[in-house]
Amino acid sequence: MPDSLKIALKNDSDLNNIHAYVTGIAIQKGGQRCLLKANGKDLYFPQDPPSIGSPLKEDCAIHLGHPGNIVHVTIPQIAGGRIWIAEGKLTFLLNPGPALVEPSVLNPSDPNAGVNFGFCEFTLNNDQLYANISYVDFVPRIPIAISLERANGEVEQVLGMAPEGFGKLVKDLKAQAEKDQRPWDKLIVHQDGRNLRILNATHGNAVGANFDGYFEKHIDEVWQKFSSGAKMRINTQAGPGVVEGHINRKGELVIGGEHFSKPNTADVLGCNSGPFTTGPNQTRNAIIPRLAAAMVRSSLLEADDQPSRPDTFYKRNPTNHYARLVHVHNLDGKGYAFAYDDVQPDDAEDQSGKVNAGDPKLFSVTVGGKSATGGSKHGVGPHQHTQSQQRPQDRPVPPPPQQHPDDSGEHGLRGKVQGLAKKFMK
Repeated sequence: MPDSLKIALKNDSDLNNIHAYVTGIAIQKGGQRCLLKANGKDLYFPQDPPSIGSPLKEDCAIHLGHPGNIVHVTIPQIAGGRIWIAEGKLTFLLNPGPALVEPSVLNPSDPNAGVNFGFCEFTLNNDQLYANISYVDFVPRIPIAISLERANGEVEQVLGMAPEGFGKLVKDLKAQAEKDQRPWDKLIVHQDGRNLRILNATHGNAVGANFDGYFEKHIDEVWQKFSSGAKMRINTQAGPGVVEGHINRKGELVIGGEHFSKPNTADVLGCNSGPFTTGPNQTRNAIIPRLAAAMVRSSLLEADDQPSRPDTFYKRNPTNHYARLVHVHNLDGKGYAFAYDDVQPDDAEDQSGKVNAGDPKLFSVTVGGKSATGGSKHGVGPHQHTQSQQRPQDRPVPPPPQQHPDDSGEHGLRGKVQGLAKKFMK
């Protein structure tokens, strides 16, 4: 595995003011928080500031130039990395520590609240490069795609959305809201007369989109099914193997000897509370992602064996229409739409929008989607590139970022794996 990696940043939009920022933790520098400098090769290590909300002393914006331009940068080994893409510029601040305050889509007072931005996530360590596009918190207006060329010449791609994909997603969420009278349309954030981003339903309360009670009907149907003699089977894809589940006389779901109470809607959307709270028991921790994913996808009534195949996802109501439509409008059907969207059968193709390899040669991030093309738009058909299968619990885990004090609910994908990041700091 190389000590550094070249990244190609391509402006595939019609805009001349696209900037990129690279943040993360420098593995070879004692785990210090860092940003890549504007020259695309050196690291900037913020020092302890005098007060909360202090500005950075270095402008780390990397200008992508005119439409069609490609900028090459080089990164060292970095954990918990993000490549931020913005129309214009972003404001990063410092709190004592030093703690990097990253842009927030939940805090209306954040200086970036009105900026069109998005990001992809990556980790480069001694084992591999792992990267993904993420919609766990929000869908950005600006499309982002990634690809990875390996030393052997093979290429993996995640196509993201076409330029019109965001608008189509907005339209479909509005139609779904009209159909079921749930606030899917309120997830759409408006700024200066345009639709700026779409928040995940997990963060609905931040914009007055209350989904309380939404999944309870489905949960009751699941409990009824597995109270009547049906057996749930979950392949933990780990040491415990396949474990069976049923509802006991106390109304608990018992899977492999582990007891799970009924979740509520917030538990299902967030995947990290109530019965989905992880702990020291490794069997339980292996069950939780598969059980939570099945709840989000409403697939427990479609198949007794979990993880089930993609053609069982989102077939019933209620279901997570944000996640469903994110997959519909990504050109290859891929992208993290909730925290456990990487859960899949061993022989099924990845849904989560990741690329990974132990021999990376060039990692590319393409912004704007103008040249994007793809196959299936439903997340269940053949994709252009077959990716190596990697079990969800084995993926490199980015550590949680430093946040605003009032943003503790953001960054769901990172939050669920807090405490495991040190495993990958090698």
